[in-house]
Amino acid sequence: MELESNRNSSVLTDPAPTSKSRLGIHSSLYSPPNVVFSPGLFLKIQKKKPLTVDDVRSNSWLEAMKSSSPTHRKKAKDCASELVLTDTDVAYRNWMLTYPSALASFERITNYAKGKRIALFLDYDGTLSPIVDNPDCAFMSNAMRIAVRNVAKYFPTAIISGRSRDKVYEFVGLTELYYAGSHGMDIMGPVRPFSNDHVNCIRSTDKQDKEVNLFQPASEFLPMIDEVFRSLVDSTKEIKGAKVENNKFCVSVHYRNVDEKHWTTIAQCVHKTLKDYPRLRLTHGRKVLEIRPVLDWNKGKAVEFLLESLGLTNCDDVLPIYVGDDRTDEDAFKVLREGNLGYGILVSSAPKESNALYSLRDPSEVMEFLKSLVAWKKPSSL
Repeated sequence: MELESNRNSSVLTDPAPTSKSRLGIHSSLYSPPNVVFSPGLFLKIQKKKPLTVDDVRSNSWLEAMKSSSPTHRKKAKDCASELVLTDTDVAYRNWMLTYPSALASFERITNYAKGKRIALFLDYDGTLSPIVDNPDCAFMSNAMRIAVRNVAKYFPTAIISGRSRDKVYEFVGLTELYYAGSHGMDIMGPVRPFSNDHVNCIRSTDKQDKEVNLFQPASEFLPMIDEVFRSLVDSTKEIKGAKVENNKFCVSVHYRNVDEKHWTTIAQCVHKTLKDYPRLRLTHGRKVLEIRPVLDWNKGKAVEFLLESLGLTNCDDVLPIYVGDDRTDEDAFKVLREGNLGYGILVSSAPKESNALYSLRDPSEVMEFLKSLVAWKKPSSL
């Protein structure tokens, strides 16, 4: 869901619904059985109509914020709640007929990957680390770090996060990886000549003084992002639980710890600020509002850039795999699906529409998937 800001209007819209067959990508590998279930067992996913945001007090605006951050139902002791929980579980299992588990489908994935070079792309929050109340405490476990380090020994691996590149590097702390922060607007990749399309790509060095390519397509927006950050810090300082995060090329306003009755105030602060910055837009994440440059660049573009950096474009023997949990990861899923390039894997414990082909329930299953990749690759590398 995005709020596009320009000089004429600001409109909140959903991505266009997928019309192409999801079997378009390696369709011979994905053919779920033709099973019919009672419609009442499926969790319906509502489609929201475009709406204006001149009046951010409207119920539609609040519903947009709520739908971006669903509250998971807690297990209750009474029989009625148990029945609802069971229906939810059944709905998730039915959803997995369309988005099968990448663990249960691992043999199918690796059968296709035989003779191919896998390139692995990973989101951070909600994928390698759990979603937590304080975004500064989204630490990955030591076991996950070991799993990521091991998988990077066999496959080129990159982290693509909405966080600033420096911040996600501090969380991960592995020099074996490539990092893309600010939703792919700040990429550090291997040195390789590029076409003139990448005019914002410069030669630099990493923390180990190794020569790298640094690509920052939104560098001209840095002063503007800093202004917006300072403005939002000031305007939200009286809202208990609100946190504004400067992610270098984007600003994140977290409302996870804000009482729902104050969400309207958060929306007003953001909307008022954006009125003065028509070159910035607003997108929704999981209990976070993100202000980004109006730029034709996203996580999908970042995947394409990194594949080019690694010399893996236009190759029939390359299989990119992208694992992510948020709607900003949908751009990467879409690139892989529409180009028949590779597999998107959605990390979600609740049914939702996606451009991904497979699913994993949570970071613990992501870790098992990474371990499985290493175990599969080890024998074949001997």
